Amino acid sequence: MAIKVASSPFLAVPMSEEYCSPSATEHRQSAPSAVRCAVVTVSDTRTLDTDKSGHLIVEGLQGKGHPVVEHIVVPDDPLPLAELVTALAARDDVDAILVTGGTGIAARDQTPEAILPLLTKELPGYGELLRSLSYQEIGAAAMLSRACGGLIGQTLVLTMPGSSAAVRLAMDKLILPELGHLVNHALR
Repeated sequence: MAIKVASSPFLAVPMSEEYCSPSATEHRQSAPSAVRCAVVTVSDTRTLDTDKSGHLIVEGLQGKGHPVVEHIVVPDDPLPLAELVTALAARDDVDAILVTGGTGIAARDQTPEAILPLLTKELPGYGELLRSLSYQEIGAAAMLSRACGGLIGQTLVLTMPGSSAAVRLAMDKLILPELGHLVNHALR
């Protein structure tokens, strides 16, 4: 016997300005058009030359006018990653840090363990939305992502899986549309 599962009406609603509150629209309009970003790839095997996901992030940011002040590959090890992210967050020329890789459940995937203790404010909706969008594309395997985000002081930090498809999804659907808005709120 087959069981029919009702689809959620929330997943079918397209995102558009008509669904936004007037204050959200006003906040987006007052947000900075250029956000200074650092891109960090967590990998034991990739280099700057072979970092396809990192390059997708850089291209997406630059395509929207956001300067990339650093693009770094760091080993999948929580201590060097935490030290790097802490140093980047302390810089005056970095408003946001975008991290790709290490968000899965394999033994070497330790990005959340490195990032979460550093956050002064968590942004749980980011990871929840990314997993929800990912579910629409890849099904239940979306639960393998432990992507997270938040603030270190006034610096936005968002993590995403290392796959190019996941990076493209996060950048196109979540990060690029809201980056200025998020940083605007972080600076308040």
